[in-house]
Amino acid sequence: MHKLKLIIKREFIAKVRNKTFLVMTILTPLIIIGMGALIGYLTKLNQEDIKVVAYLDESHLFTETDFKDSGSIHYIDFSQDDFEVAKSKVDISDYYGLLYIPKKDSISEIAKNIQFYSKKSPNIILVTNLEQLIEKRLQEVRMEQLGINIERLNSSKVTASIQLSTFAGKKSSKLINSIKSGIGLTAGYMIMIFIIIYGAMVMRSVIEEKTSRIIEVIISSVKPFELMMGKIIGTALAGLLQFAIWGVLLIVIGVMASSILGIETTSFENVNISVEQVEGMKEVAQSDAQLILLEILKLPLVTIFLAFIVYFTGGYLLYSSIYAAIGSAVDNETDTQQFVIPVMIPLMLGVYVGFASVIGDPHGSVSIVFSMIPLTSPVVMLMRIPFGVPWWEIVISLVLLLATFLITVWFAAKIYRIGILMYGKKPTYKEIFKWMKY
Repeated sequence: MHKLKLIIKREFIAKVRNKTFLVMTILTPLIIIGMGALIGYLTKLNQEDIKVVAYLDESHLFTETDFKDSGSIHYIDFSQDDFEVAKSKVDISDYYGLLYIPKKDSISEIAKNIQFYSKKSPNIILVTNLEQLIEKRLQEVRMEQLGINIERLNSSKVTASIQLSTFAGKKSSKLINSIKSGIGLTAGYMIMIFIIIYGAMVMRSVIEEKTSRIIEVIISSVKPFELMMGKIIGTALAGLLQFAIWGVLLIVIGVMASSILGIETTSFENVNISVEQVEGMKEVAQSDAQLILLEILKLPLVTIFLAFIVYFTGGYLLYSSIYAAIGSAVDNETDTQQFVIPVMIPLMLGVYVGFASVIGDPHGSVSIVFSMIPLTSPVVMLMRIPFGVPWWEIVISLVLLLATFLITVWFAAKIYRIGILMYGKKPTYKEIFKWMKY
């Protein structure tokens, strides 16, 4: 046990003192926030770019009121010009494109033959907006031809807004469900990335010591199993320290964001704010950012953060034991590809299941099954937790994860103790399977 502690300490200090670790610990939250801000700014900048669109209406079914300028589109009427003349004018000008509405015998024929000419491939959002504009007007014309009173039809439309609530009386909203989906997907994807990153660190460390022959000196005084577990646990502690620092930085950034957005943080001492409180706060919210922040504060943020730590630790211990075995079986990182790719498949499958099933039905049979399978549970269960998961499901998931880790580390240790001293030969799956029998 004393030797194991020394190895853990050695691996932990080696990782923490690494300049890359220190730099990325500080910069990663700033980079993520900066990228989000940059994407938001570029999106807003793109929307503010006004595109001039000329239109030529030979059907005479549209008027200037149909082509009202929007925040990103400015319309110019070329209906008085001949088609070829209008086309050449737009082509030699700085206009974004020409919308051509031909004259046909029926509404259906007009709808099928509308053309949009542009110098480059047009913005798909702009084209979709034009299609919606044209469809609306052509539908009105068709209804007039059928003798349908448009005003009475419009007045008969009713907008329904379904209020969400559980039988226990807990209320929810569509916005909070969307936020839960976003948080779940982000957390699950981060778990996958971090498991791969820290698992690869363990594998790389084993390969470096093996190729430099330092490993021969080390195992003369410690057992291979102690060495493998020391590397795994030491790297895990370094990762948890990094997460703790990120958590503190995010809290600081959150407090700063709250003060900038004008939200009193003292009102949120209780994380589980009721929906009624949030609904009241919505009335005084000055922006969408404030509204989103109010909805986020309703979530069990502490539970989500603790679940992230627990499932990262469990998933990391499971996969890093496999990565350590792979590192011991090869002589360089190039030879690891044939073994690493099958290991990554369950993690990637977990992310895809999250996108395909968890977001649509977090309590469905597919979501529950994959949140119990140990190879996918660190990703899938974390995606489900923001929606509320019974405690017994989490307990079963964690027990299965722990049991699988113990079995996996037992087999990995068999591979590790033989592969760590094997040089100059690329192992096959058949040989590795034989090592597990020794």
